[in-house]
Amino acid sequence: MTPYRKIGAAISGTALSLIVSAQAWAQEVAEDIAEAAPAVAEAVEAAAEAAAIADKGDTAWMMTATVLVMAMIVPGLALFYGGLVRTKNMASVLTQVIAVASLAMLVWVMYGYGLAFGGDANQFISTGKFFLAGVTADSTVATFTDGVVIPEFVFIAFQMTFAAITVSLVIGGLVERMKFSALMVFALVWLTIVYFPIAHMVWYAGATPETTGLLFDWGALDFAGGTVVHINAGVSALVGAIILGKRLGYQKDVMAPHSLTMTLIGTGLLWVGWFGFNAGSALEANGSAGLALINTLVATAAGVLFWMLTEKAIGHQGSLLGACSGAIAGLVAVTPAAGNSGPFGAVLLGALAGVVCCVFVMKMKPKMGFDDSLDAFGIHGLGGIVGSIGTAVTMLPALGGPGAEDYDLGGQLVIQIMAVAVAIVWAGVGSAIAFYIAKLVTGLRVSEDIEREGLDLGEHGERAYNY
Repeated sequence: MTPYRKIGAAISGTALSLIVSAQAWAQEVAEDIAEAAPAVAEAVEAAAEAAAIADKGDTAWMMTATVLVMAMIVPGLALFYGGLVRTKNMASVLTQVIAVASLAMLVWVMYGYGLAFGGDANQFISTGKFFLAGVTADSTVATFTDGVVIPEFVFIAFQMTFAAITVSLVIGGLVERMKFSALMVFALVWLTIVYFPIAHMVWYAGATPETTGLLFDWGALDFAGGTVVHINAGVSALVGAIILGKRLGYQKDVMAPHSLTMTLIGTGLLWVGWFGFNAGSALEANGSAGLALINTLVATAAGVLFWMLTEKAIGHQGSLLGACSGAIAGLVAVTPAAGNSGPFGAVLLGALAGVVCCVFVMKMKPKMGFDDSLDAFGIHGLGGIVGSIGTAVTMLPALGGPGAEDYDLGGQLVIQIMAVAVAIVWAGVGSAIAFYIAKLVTGLRVSEDIEREGLDLGEHGERAYNY
């Protein structure tokens, strides 16, 4: 072999060795990358979550929505309910609403948020973040869009107003005869054993099915509180009305509203505030919030008109009281469907609630004998049932709903009925417990003398009007 051939062979052998080594090295590197890929992906995802910054527009909208819901309570609900009672009880209703709402807000930040949304525990309650432990100005919560968050303090405040208005709604079945002290004891117990668990069951998404709220895990649809707020409050008011008994002179004396003007003002404030209630439940300033906004307008309008038409059909004149009642019935019915319906599905719900609630309040309730003073059950409870079950129907694409082409109406309808049944039973049993605890601690009802004189002077030592 010549020297050149020897050199060529050596070079070829060296090159072949290098190629083989390079292939082996490349294979090792590829295997290392494959092994590291999950860890890298997790690190990237964690970094993305850590880097998520709340959008200022979403944050501003949610703060606005929170203030709007607050306006629903004081002055909205206070004036709506206050105008419906007799003059001698006006101040007592205003006092009850502002007091129980304030109590709910303080309880919410102490332990209510922890029980409803504080952290994974089970399908009925959360645990954690009591007294807002660990929550800072930099804390965020997820919305319904991946990568979009809002400040946790804003979410806590928004949900706080829901707790406050729900317990305030119960007052509608109890006015003109319940002790103020008993109402406060009831509110404390009721929030703890009824409201916080139901809010968790409907709206809490845990890391596992075992820690996700029971009804949420079933797939129940409740955009803004058909079960959590309205069925919950309406059923509890009915239970309280039955336990308290009728007002003195009920169905014998005239108990006409003392100021429909105040009731109309309250209705208007509730309607305006409800845009925060429904559209705010989208948690973002987006198309879903816009859908909830328009649905809140048209469902309420349908409730007004169809309640008045029903009044006429059953032999009465269309009334301002009926228009105000119909507005609330429409608002209640569209609440669970606000983001789960097209506008014409919302019209259908509002119209149906106006008819059903009117017939119940004007025809059926007088025959049944209980004294649900301001129709908290007849409007909120019954309207919530109509809306919660009807949400399964308004999801249909044929009605403009957001359901997919293969949407299973029958299956969803069964889930909605089951969710309504759970809410009714939980609220009914829990509220009975809360009322009897209040009765044991303070006594439940004012004396006959105070009831005849009026709760303004008898319970609070003041009058709403001094002229």
